[in-house]
Amino acid sequence: MFSWVSKDARRRKEPELFRTVSEGLKQLYATKLLPLEEHYRFHDFHSPALEPADWENKPMVLLVGQYSTGKTTFIRHLIEQDFPGMRIGPEPTTDSFIAVMGGETEGIVPGNALVVDPRRPFRKLNAFGNAFLNRFMCAQLPNPVLDSISIIDTPGILSGEKQRISRGYDFAAVLEWFAERVDRIILLFDAHKLDISDEFSEVIKALKNHEDKIRVVLNKADQIETQQLMRVYGALMWSLGKIINTPEVVRVYIGSFWSHPLLIPDNRKLFEAEEQDLFKDIQSLPRNAALRKLNDLIKRARLAKVHAYIISSLKKEMPNVFGKDSKKKELVNNLGEIYLKIEREHQISPGDFPSLRKMQELLLAQDFSKFQPLKPKLLDAVDDMLANDIARLMVMVRQEESQMPTQVVKGGAFEGTMNGPFGHGYGEGAGEGIDDIEWVVGKDKPSYDEIFYTLSPVNGKITGASAKKEMVKSKLPNTVLGKIWKLADVDKDGLLDDEEFALANHLIKVKLEGHELPAELPPHLVPPSKRRHE
Repeated sequence: MFSWVSKDARRRKEPELFRTVSEGLKQLYATKLLPLEEHYRFHDFHSPALEPADWENKPMVLLVGQYSTGKTTFIRHLIEQDFPGMRIGPEPTTDSFIAVMGGETEGIVPGNALVVDPRRPFRKLNAFGNAFLNRFMCAQLPNPVLDSISIIDTPGILSGEKQRISRGYDFAAVLEWFAERVDRIILLFDAHKLDISDEFSEVIKALKNHEDKIRVVLNKADQIETQQLMRVYGALMWSLGKIINTPEVVRVYIGSFWSHPLLIPDNRKLFEAEEQDLFKDIQSLPRNAALRKLNDLIKRARLAKVHAYIISSLKKEMPNVFGKDSKKKELVNNLGEIYLKIEREHQISPGDFPSLRKMQELLLAQDFSKFQPLKPKLLDAVDDMLANDIARLMVMVRQEESQMPTQVVKGGAFEGTMNGPFGHGYGEGAGEGIDDIEWVVGKDKPSYDEIFYTLSPVNGKITGASAKKEMVKSKLPNTVLGKIWKLADVDKDGLLDDEEFALANHLIKVKLEGHELPAELPPHLVPPSKRRHE
């Protein structure tokens, strides 16, 4: 009998086998963590239960900022097309949460329909009621960027008198719900107005415990001179340091994230490097999604364990018959002492405990007689998951990452940062010159040729570095010039001949006139000499 129990115990401690990390996370949550959460009513205090879609959905990027910081324009810049429900203006225009997601057909799905769709990770948002759901929608459209990630546009955070207007739902709580589930949180600031309003301060505090996901963008930086930009950057870092309580300095990306010419191009190289860094960070999200979900499960499990200890301690202290109300008030007032007792007794880090003030507020509305006593079996299951199953999944995460090194966000503005002299993967290459033949842009070619021959062509071609020096004079951002380079380098040899250089300048002119660039080079723009080789 004794040996049979020992074998069973050993068998239980062996990590479970899973086919994928996503499947493992879903199963571990449902079988080991969810029972503990339900038993101690974790969902009434902290966060709704997770759904299968939470483990299976694409990485999400949450954009947060005061109105007119360029959130919607930032999305427009990334995906290089308008999306349903999009409005841009100087005053608060986006008054809704808009989930911009990939789909075969373009259209809007309203909030009430979204929260009943089991394929979407939004079902638990139903708890925020109609006031929120009427301000929530999904903008669905076919787009290569959205094949890899989804982007959540949020209402502009109000300042001054406007922030006194009630939204009708708990704005900070909704953002906290999203923060727990997204892969990246981008805080946008306008270089012209850095005042962090009371509402914005509350929002940033709601993102507590998710600081590792936060990136900051100082947008519209091309509109101010270098000296002023340095002062603005310093002021922003000082303001953030008072609100985001982390020992590390928060990462701030400086730039102007839209497809229009830079107003003051003096800091172009800085903006170029910053944009590439930010895009690399976003592009890595699909590859790191499994690790993020694993990390979030561990954080949630640690909080759920602490919550179980708190609830069971309160239950233990409650009298069976008389004086329940007075004892409840006493326990809530002395919650800090209960925290210290649990911390010492179970060797738990202070950082794992929920906010004392918030917990006290929530406990006042609870019936302590319905709380459950400590159930070691439930805690043992979570400990076993953390000690054994998570280690197994960590190995699988590394294996999955190694099998998909090229899984990055593609399309949209990211195309302009991948290759050519405007990207971070540029190699110059070599090639032979091609005879000059006039074509549709021939009327402007003589003036382009004059510039071309000042750039020291070798064997009839100029390098990407030489072309870049000339093309940046247009003041167009790198994402746009990168796309122009890709279209103009017809033979893909990393060099431009006089025809390709003329074509590049023609496309710059098209863009500066306010027209959109084609996704592929149309036949009438292909130089005739290149057509002969098709």
